[in-house]
Amino acid sequence: MKKIQMVDLKGQYDEIKDLVNTSILEVLETTAYINGPKVHQFQKNLEHYLGVKHVIPCANGTDALQIAMMGLGLKPGDEVITADFTFAATVEVIALLQLTPVLVDVNPDDFNISIEAIKKAITPKTKAIVPVHLFGQCANMEAIMEIAEAHNLFVIEDNAQAIGATYTFKNGKKAQAGTMGHVASTSFFPSKNLGCYGDGGAIFTNDDALAHTIRGIVNHGMYERYHHDVVGVNSRLDSVQAAVLDTKLPHLDTYNNKRRAAATQYDEAFKNIEGITIPHRNGDGDSHVFHQYTLQVKGIDRDGLVKHLNEKAIPCGVYYPIPLHKQKAYVDSRYNEADFPVTNQLVKDVISLPMHTELDAEQIEFITSTIIKFING
Repeated sequence: MKKIQMVDLKGQYDEIKDLVNTSILEVLETTAYINGPKVHQFQKNLEHYLGVKHVIPCANGTDALQIAMMGLGLKPGDEVITADFTFAATVEVIALLQLTPVLVDVNPDDFNISIEAIKKAITPKTKAIVPVHLFGQCANMEAIMEIAEAHNLFVIEDNAQAIGATYTFKNGKKAQAGTMGHVASTSFFPSKNLGCYGDGGAIFTNDDALAHTIRGIVNHGMYERYHHDVVGVNSRLDSVQAAVLDTKLPHLDTYNNKRRAAATQYDEAFKNIEGITIPHRNGDGDSHVFHQYTLQVKGIDRDGLVKHLNEKAIPCGVYYPIPLHKQKAYVDSRYNEADFPVTNQLVKDVISLPMHTELDAEQIEFITSTIIKFING
């Protein structure tokens, strides 16, 4: 059995090595390293894949989220509602822009932002909601958009973990994650389902005026060289990373289906094991692309299991061990512990297992049998 990786980037690269190398060499030959043809080509291809009018590439996923908020013209003190159970980048950019983060609890099954918690958190100062499509599964966008319309709020999708996921509305209409809100951000960090070989990100929107504003923001506020029309930042996707991403984009659906197949094998092994809750899949399953495969373990020594897996050379992760409302940077007297029962429990129970496109049946069998043996003593 080959060595188990949390994410096997080398194995994935080996499968498309010639294509990637050729694409990178084209950039080196043209020396168009910033805003070169490869960036524009990738942008157009991703717009077509997502069915969205505008993709604006940028330097990383955190920048993408910040720039999306800047583009909407949010002002210091405006309240932005988002999930307590997620990576810190989501709340980090809210704080950086001197907006007021309002953290709320999540669902116990899919770990995504709770609709009831959103409703309770809305005040006259609320201006936006940031749903995070956590671990690769779409949040309840239909309900979120209904709330936003009723209260005249912006919706900014944090799509860093769910590119390629498909959301199905009650009427049967389908939409790609990242195309339903007013604007969305994504990350192309190497371990993502669509990852580059460094940092990268993008913003998506169907709003022409907002797209125009954002294109200026990512490039020092310039639409014409040395003419700075808006306050901007320096956040551009370089051509080498765009070359990698454009090579990988045609494989994204295959990558996501491989992840789903691996998740199904995990599910089958764990479905009757007492104390283990397998990941919930909303709808027909297309809404989940398994950026992470995350179990809940109850009545089981989670930290002991982590130690045991590491001893068996099986990598794993705890995403996330501390709620955002308890992080030193984001502690706030406004928060009441009674409002976060799900998040406070999840941080004690969750464990994420290896998940990537190169996982094979033998590896998954070894991982699952090792866990089951630990549970059974």
